[in-house]
This record gives sequence, C-alpha cells and structure tokens, in this order.
Amino acid sequence: MQKVKEIMPVGHIELSQLIRKVKIRILPLIVLMFALAMLDRSNVGFVKHYIEVDAGISASAYALGAGIFFIGYALFEIPSNMILHKVGARVWLSRIMITWGVVSIAMIFVRDSTSFYILRFLLGVAEAGFSPGVILFLTYWFPKTFRGQAYGWYYLGVPIALMLGGPFSGWLLESTYTFGFRNWQWMFIVQGGLTVIVGIIAFFMLVSKPDEAKWLTPKEKEILNKALVEDRPQSAYAEESKTQKVFTDWMVWRFVFIYFTIQLSVYGVLFFLPTKLAELLNTQVGIEVGFYSAIPWVFTLILLPIITRFADKKQNWNHMAVLMLSCAVIGIALSTQMTQIFAFILTISLAVVGFIVVQPLFWNLPTQYLSGRAAAIGTALIGSMGNLGGFVAPNLKNWMDQAWHNDMAGLITLAMVGLIGVILLYKLNRKHRNEKQSLVIKVLK
Repeated sequence: MQKVKEIMPVGHIELSQLIRKVKIRILPLIVLMFALAMLDRSNVGFVKHYIEVDAGISASAYALGAGIFFIGYALFEIPSNMILHKVGARVWLSRIMITWGVVSIAMIFVRDSTSFYILRFLLGVAEAGFSPGVILFLTYWFPKTFRGQAYGWYYLGVPIALMLGGPFSGWLLESTYTFGFRNWQWMFIVQGGLTVIVGIIAFFMLVSKPDEAKWLTPKEKEILNKALVEDRPQSAYAEESKTQKVFTDWMVWRFVFIYFTIQLSVYGVLFFLPTKLAELLNTQVGIEVGFYSAIPWVFTLILLPIITRFADKKQNWNHMAVLMLSCAVIGIALSTQMTQIFAFILTISLAVVGFIVVQPLFWNLPTQYLSGRAAAIGTALIGSMGNLGGFVAPNLKNWMDQAWHNDMAGLITLAMVGLIGVILLYKLNRKHRNEKQSLVIKVLK
C-alpha cells in the first residue's frame, strides 16, 4: 500500500509537467487565433454608426446583418468539424482563418443593405467550424482534469481581443491617414490582413495530435496518450457506429439550448456596447469609447484563469457554470437601470465576466459526455445551433426595443432568456448528482 501511495503522485506530477509543456507549445497560438476571431465577430459594433451613414443602412438592417453571420456559421459548422476530425487541425483551422481574413477585408465593399447581408453571411460561412473545431482539437491534447484550464486559456482570446481591440478599432476610426479609404474600411483591411498572416503561421506551427509532435519524446507521447485513452467517456458514443444517435439525444439538445442562452447574452451586449457607451459619454464611437469598452475585459482577463483553474481543481464545472451564468443575467439586468457611466461599467463588467467565464466551464460538460466522431458532430451541433443566439440576440433586442419604445427592453428580455439557461444548468447538475448517487447505491448492493 505504501508503494502505491509513493508511485501515484509521481505519475500525476509527470502528467502535470507534461501538460504544462503542451500548454506552452499549443495555447499561445490558439489564444491569438481566437482573439482575432472575436475581433472579427465584434468589430461590426464599432462601425455601426459609420456604415449606417455611408451605406444608408437602417438600425433594423444593421441588426439583421450583424446577426446573419451566424446563419452562415450554423449551416456549415457540422461538415466543417467533420473535415477537421478527418484532415487534422493544422490544415483546417489554418484554412478557416485565411478564408475569413479575406472575406473580412472584402467588407470594405459594403455599399447598401444587400451587400452588407451577403458579406456578413459569407463571413459566417468562412469562419464556420473554428470555435467547435478548437474545442474538439483541445480534447486531443488535454485530459478532462486539465481541460477546463485549457478552455479557460483559449477563452482568454475574448478579453484580449476586446480589451486591446476596442482602443485599436477606435484609433483606426479616428485616424487621419486614409489613403483613399474611409476609416471604417481601414479597420476591416488591417484586422482582416492580420488574420490572414496568423492563418499562414498556424499552418506551419500547429500540430494536430500528440503523435505528430516532434517536440514530445516517445515517453511523453505514451504518457499523454494513455491519459487521454483512460479519460475517454464510457458512453454509447464511444462506438463509432452509434454516432448518429447524437442528433436524437435529449442531453445533447439540452447542451444546445444552454449554449444558445449563453450566446444571447454575449452578442446582446457585444453588438451594442460601443453605441451605449457613446451615448452615456455623449460622444461618437472612437478611441475614448474604445478605452471604456476595454474595462470589462480587463476584469475578465484577470478572473478567467483563476476561476477555471479552481473549477478543475474541485471538478465542479457545472456548479461554477451556474454561478457564472447567474452573474451574467444579473449584470445585464442591472445595467439597464444605470444612467451613470461608472455604474454602467461596473454592472456590465459583472455581465461580461459571467458570460465569458461560463463558456470554458460549459464546454467541459459535453466533451466529457462525447468522444471520437460523436464529439466532432456533437460539439459542432452545439456550437452551430447555440451560436444562432448570435443571430437572434441583435434582432430580438431591436424588436423588443421598438415594441416597448424603450432601448433597454431588449436587454431585459435577453436577461430573462439567460435565466432559463441558469435553470437548465442547475437541473443538469442535479441530474448528474442523482446519477452518481444511484451508481453508489448499486455498487453498495
């Protein structure tokens, strides 16, 4: 017995040290890639006023165009993830980045509502599969006890993008060096160009699976692969032949709806935060608004790794996810009542921390339930259907604002939908706890 106690910690220490090495090699590039993805999705919020004036686009048309990105994204999510599972992350994630970078640059050709809709739709098609592809990719490298931290590092791309991207976008919009392009066009040129460059770098630097990593020794590959095999879910979905059941599994669809409510919170805030800040500051969207918009992301940057590490240590991902989504709902609801800039920043920061931190915690749940091709299909299904919240959010907000003649009615509605997500997560936690208790009783019998 004494020998077992001595040996077990050594093995865990070896794996922990190996995971640290993998993090250093894999995650910085992944964080940068996701930062550019979030910048690409949210930068349209900074040019709302400019394209409405230059292209004659109404507020309703803007809301539809901002959201239509997610239609293209949803339609091609599952096939994109299946291709990634087959050809590897290095080739497919690089292809996705280069393609969406090119389409992002093409946003300079927006001339009216129709061109805005078409380019936003194509942008969604180009980026389809990126986020669930990375979620799937990280399951090839990190056992579940380290996966929350890995997802937490990945989601650092969000606060980094929006903390630095806000002032950067504001600076571009106020720049006097236009060279024949309008300032908002330069924003798309610069950010799209950076995406293409990083996509090319990713092709040469990413490694799809541990067996292909030249920087791992044979022994390290053996340790990591053994941990991943032992970590594989013991469900029906471990069998390749049964992956079609993913589409009819109620648990998977519960994950879909929970993720949908999370995305409603995210994009309900992201697309309209710069405009709201400009209104409170009594100015146009520019570098001042950019700096104020960075504040919630500073809080998120600090708290995200702390909370996900704590959740991994305690293995209470569901409980922490309930807490974080509750913070998002409360923060959004309170922000609608704030008329002073600092009170608004404080409440919206609570919302931002909540709806960002909940996502890496959430993704630990379906990836513990699914594996193999089922994980490729399931994560894509959850991502594609859930991300439709990004389409619904701006349109639902705009419709509710008009129906109630109050520009806060939409956010209150989104907070109420988020509350449904909290309830579903809580019930998921209770279901999991009851199943564990039933298993213990069976064992005791």
